[in-house]
Amino acid sequence: MGKIFCLMGKSNCGKDTIFKILKNDKTLNLKPVVTYTTRPKRVNETDGVEYFFIDEEKLVNYKNLGKVIEERVYNTVRGKWYYCTIDDGQIQFESENYILITTLEAYENLKKYFGEKNVIPIYIAVDDGMRLERALKREREQRKPEYNELCRRFLADNIDFSEEKLKACNIAYKYENYDLDLCVKKIKNCMTKFIV
Repeated sequence: MGKIFCLMGKSNCGKDTIFKILKNDKTLNLKPVVTYTTRPKRVNETDGVEYFFIDEEKLVNYKNLGKVIEERVYNTVRGKWYYCTIDDGQIQFESENYILITTLEAYENLKKYFGEKNVIPIYIAVDDGMRLERALKREREQRKPEYNELCRRFLADNIDFSEEKLKACNIAYKYENYDLDLCVKKIKNCMTKFIV
């Protein structure tokens, strides 16, 4: 039976970069699970690649069909943004292993839905100073930088990924992302133990 590897960590810890490297590694042969969001698409994002970008009406339709596996909502400076995983046929455990970027809350819900032995946590860590530098750089690249949202998200991550919450979710090991190649190598070594 296949596994779902959940990449987690605070914003700007390098999840997206690590995700792309692991997704493109032919030896791992991981299929990405594309999640859904109602937030606006950022510069250089493509619908169906980073996320499926939907509106709230479409999300309600998925809920009414009983297709929402997990859902989170964030009260941003631009209103409520929903993020969710939809049972849309992407996951076929019989033949594939999967990778997705998610939160602790979503990871817990995925475990409930698919079973704890099928969902593997991969937590990526970077100190707050480096995260803030990366966040500012990325935000400056946007057409309309949202510095208030950057600050809100930065502070919210410290709560969402607190040591207490990591411990409650049994996230025992952190992959530190100060040397990207070394971090990816350690994560890949972990993954190969689970892939059959």
